[in-house]
Amino acid sequence: MTYAFTIEPPEYYALDNEQELMAKCQEWGLISAKATKLKTFYYKGNGLNLPCTILGFVDHMTAVIELDNGQKHCIHPSYLKEMQASGYSTRGLSGAAAEPKTADEPPSSGSTSKTIQAPDSAETPVKADSPAELYSSEDDMDGPDNFSGLKGDPDGLVEEYIGPQKEDRGDASSGSKPKTKAAPKTKAIKIDLPDGKVKMSAVVKEFTTVPNHFSDNDDEVIIYESVTITEPDVIEVGEAWSSHSATMKKQELEVGDVLTFEAKIIKKKLTRNPVPYKINNPSKIQKEV
Repeated sequence: MTYAFTIEPPEYYALDNEQELMAKCQEWGLISAKATKLKTFYYKGNGLNLPCTILGFVDHMTAVIELDNGQKHCIHPSYLKEMQASGYSTRGLSGAAAEPKTADEPPSSGSTSKTIQAPDSAETPVKADSPAELYSSEDDMDGPDNFSGLKGDPDGLVEEYIGPQKEDRGDASSGSKPKTKAAPKTKAIKIDLPDGKVKMSAVVKEFTTVPNHFSDNDDEVIIYESVTITEPDVIEVGEAWSSHSATMKKQELEVGDVLTFEAKIIKKKLTRNPVPYKINNPSKIQKEV
């Protein structure tokens, strides 16, 4: 059987050595740092659930796997990691979007290169299957919860640039008024987010959508303000976002609604929005009247 969705790599760096392969899998978060042997990995995209083998990588954002029929396929490492979760549901995804990799880019030192011939591949960028939520490419590799694709702002924080100020060359006798230099803008304080679920409160700020490269429809999301972790410790977060899932839609939310819930909060920037944190799997949701 031939799978039409596969993206054949024009070339990739083969991981023939088990020690190198384990190190790469640990880097991608596919196995723990204490693991002593590899496990069986599964590809669950496009409605399938197949065992697969990791052959190598094109670049740090594109892994190469081999499916059960021998076809090679490019995939984003964090997407492959998501597929290993027991609760992951297979989805019919087609196409993909990741950073392009040109076929003629030289391999890094110490890696073994293997070339696969493909028609007109020398000038065609390779695009790999990527997670449906590349709202930042963490995830944020989520290493595991902070995958961020904002290249110029890795912390998800934006600091206003204030250009150089002209010195005051006048004096008292000239009658000119001294110029006042603008005070430098203080960079936002980084927040140490707790692990696991915590109790939180938030106010619904707006409903919006973000592009989904794997679907004809955009993804619906909710942006919150005045987000606060209330237990175990009180931490003011500010703004955060979550998917407008079926669970949230049951709440029939409106802008201005005040919510309390339990959820996990991670550092994951929303696509095209300066919202640096994501709320995952909210439960025990209560809407204040």
